[in-house]
Amino acid sequence: MSAAHAAPDVATPAPAYEGLLLNLSALDATPAGNDPYQHVLVGDMLFPGAAQALAAAYPDITVNGYITVEPEALSPLFQQLDAELKGPELTEALSRKFGRDMHAYPRLVTMHRWSHGKEGHIHTDSERKVMTMLLYLNDSWDKTQGGSLRVLYDGKNFEPYALEVPPLNGTVFAFTRSENSWHGHRPFVGERRVIQVTWLRDADALERKSSNNSFHQKLKRLFTGKKAKPEPMM
Repeated sequence: MSAAHAAPDVATPAPAYEGLLLNLSALDATPAGNDPYQHVLVGDMLFPGAAQALAAAYPDITVNGYITVEPEALSPLFQQLDAELKGPELTEALSRKFGRDMHAYPRLVTMHRWSHGKEGHIHTDSERKVMTMLLYLNDSWDKTQGGSLRVLYDGKNFEPYALEVPPLNGTVFAFTRSENSWHGHRPFVGERRVIQVTWLRDADALERKSSNNSFHQKLKRLFTGKKAKPEPMM
């Protein structure tokens, strides 16, 4: 499978951490919502110490947007996270939560570090996607700067909104794709760390998504070269 690679160099050594990263009991204990579409927001789905260790070991991605990273290019801690995100236990927990068997759908994990001002437009996700889960790894966030995902009622308006998701360490937001699964966020430029897991309709959709991602990342490197200039975090 073709995929873009991100350098795993990390400026600060990650704190020592052992054990599972994803706390699926927190997901099990959180009720799903259905307004205006099926979703669940978990305030902290990582075991104590995991969020800090993952944040410290976050790969040194230097391009905007979401990219695929081959597991062998990741640090051991992120290889473990990749395995847990793609594993049957998480899929089973989300299948129970949404009352729909998701095991047959292939999974794609992508990573995001830098945002540019054109991200976050309101959309529903493509029909190739069945379910999406977002795991945020930001130590702090000022929501007045934008960048907080909103669960929306239509494809045009950021207000009113059903739910706003703070992109803070350990926060997880998952939803099933539908014709009205509108979501987006106000423009933000700077560092915004997100791990995205997508359950896709079939293996062909997975291959197309991965290939398109790789092609787009090559274009970004050619025409932009570097990461977006970050704004100070408050």
